[in-house]
Amino acid sequence: MTGRERTGQEPAGQEAVVPEAVEPERAGQEAVEPERAGPGRTGQQAAGQEAAGQEEAGRKDAGPETAGRGRNGGAAGRTEEPPHVLYLRFRGPDGEPPGAEVYDGLRALLAEFTPVVQALPPDAALADVRGALRYFRRDAAEIAALVRVRALARYGTDCTIGVAANPLLARMAAQDGPVAGPPGTAEAIRTVPADPDAVTGFLARKPATGLHGVGPATARALGTYGLDSVDRIAAAPRATLQRILGASTGRRVYEQAHGIDPTPVVPNAPARSTGAEHRFERDELDPGQRRRALLTLAHELGIRLRADGLVARSLTLTVRYADRSTTTRTRTLPEPTAHSPALTDAAYALHGALGLQRARVRAVALRAEDLTDAASAAHQLTFDPADEKSRRVEAVTDRARARFGAAAVRPASAFGRRGAAA
Repeated sequence: MTGRERTGQEPAGQEAVVPEAVEPERAGQEAVEPERAGPGRTGQQAAGQEAAGQEEAGRKDAGPETAGRGRNGGAAGRTEEPPHVLYLRFRGPDGEPPGAEVYDGLRALLAEFTPVVQALPPDAALADVRGALRYFRRDAAEIAALVRVRALARYGTDCTIGVAANPLLARMAAQDGPVAGPPGTAEAIRTVPADPDAVTGFLARKPATGLHGVGPATARALGTYGLDSVDRIAAAPRATLQRILGASTGRRVYEQAHGIDPTPVVPNAPARSTGAEHRFERDELDPGQRRRALLTLAHELGIRLRADGLVARSLTLTVRYADRSTTTRTRTLPEPTAHSPALTDAAYALHGALGLQRARVRAVALRAEDLTDAASAAHQLTFDPADEKSRRVEAVTDRARARFGAAAVRPASAFGRRGAAA
């Protein structure tokens, strides 16, 4: 053999080099020395990149059970981080929603704790106080108590507050609480712990309609298959729910039944809006009476909008039931309008889409939203003589109300069988 050919044995007089044993707790870790960090990398940067690599490796080794989990170990939208979302429902001394000026003041009050405030007029708001927990050295429930005390002291407005890790659970917790209570009532602030078992126990007691966005029609579709409670919905396969409700709705209901809500709290200013509410003397079962109330509310909104030179782009219907739960639906109008018949048709369509059967309704409310100046809004011309005549009659009745009072002219259908206004 010429030269030094490898024969599988070490040359004479040389010792074999044996790698040093690596301690178990240091396996997969290497010390990063500053002189070896490489050009443009400090020792801290290299250590940070190494830690990120170890975290990534840990996620890969964790197996499929942790797939889709966040940094805090929870599923997407249902992390085990401390509760930090507040859902607040405001009520004045008379039990009614606060006025526009008071509501703006309450929003400013929340802004003292966090800039992440999502207005939900006329009587609710969402707030993410994650950044305030350390600043105030209080947990979310204690911050909620401060908000409630200040709202009572400054505006005489009480509130029910739900505290949880996401908007869905916070909203449901607030719905569990009383509409209002005396100062210091602990039940006015309801907290859902971030522990998965606690979340499961909290949801298990709820009916299907307890999930946000599940109305009577969706609940009936689920009830046909015996899925009348949240725990039964959570036990059903996702594919089954998608076959019953459709792909998008089925997926959303499946995630909500497991306490998952990836929806963030989006800071916003309340859109220009105006609303009106009708409270029945007793819980109303007759859909005809509810339609008459909606007719009156739609005409009231139309009169108000035309007097202010405004038009609405969307209409929201809120139905309050005897058990204090509510259903809210919004419809975008075909065109911006202040025409009372158009508002009435939209209100009837929203009410009919709810599919209420033997529902005990305590109040109905309409809110004209996304208001804009009538002078800058476009109107689709029509060759329908009935529509043109209706608008001319509407202009005449507006002038009559301005001269003789708001009650001078009212729709005949708004009166009951005995001539009493609905």
